Amino acid sequence: MNISEQENETIKTRILSVVDDRTIDWMEKKSIEFSRLMAYYRCAMMEIETKFNVLNEEYSLEFDRNPINSIKTRLKNPRSIKEKIERRGLPVSLSSIEENLNDIAGVRVICSFVEDVYALSETLLKQDDITLIKKKDYIASPKKNGYRSLHMILAIPIFLAHEKRIMKVEVQLRTIAMDFWASLEHQLRYKKDGEFTTEMMEELYQCAELSAELDQRMDALREKLR
Repeated sequence: MNISEQENETIKTRILSVVDDRTIDWMEKKSIEFSRLMAYYRCAMMEIETKFNVLNEEYSLEFDRNPINSIKTRLKNPRSIKEKIERRGLPVSLSSIEENLNDIAGVRVICSFVEDVYALSETLLKQDDITLIKKKDYIASPKKNGYRSLHMILAIPIFLAHEKRIMKVEVQLRTIAMDFWASLEHQLRYKKDGEFTTEMMEELYQCAELSAELDQRMDALREKLR
């Protein structure tokens, strides 16, 4: 149904008629506070990304190779944040978001070998400004669909002009093969114009097993070169 410009203006007028100046000020203040919170999460992602870049550079100098193929970062959008809070039956507030959600800021590190995943995670956790909140090893114990990755929820301080804040960041470490499978699996599973069948799930699981075998064979080749 199309809404004419006149009807649209009428709707706006009705909304404004029930929203007083105090409410408008409150909405603007919340918007500013939310933007500031998202900026803090971006700063935390930058801190984590920098730490991994430094480790990658050190590996290059010491071992003449780079264990990191690429680093990706993402910040959860406001709609996803709201939906996740509501699914959990939690209040939609900034304090609730910061306290209860661990994956607003995300850093994904794509490594060359499985050994690199564990070496980088262990080295990062030794740094005295990093606190491990939660760790899930889906490489040692893959999900039922075949998904493999190492997940960590980390707390890291960010230093602002007048304060220090501790922010949470979700870090995922995986190999190139794991990332290839996970990216395509997501595209196929959530494709809107098709039905995802049991046979497709089984086929994707077999592909995950093949990617795991590929990692093992690459690790074996690497050992031979040593």
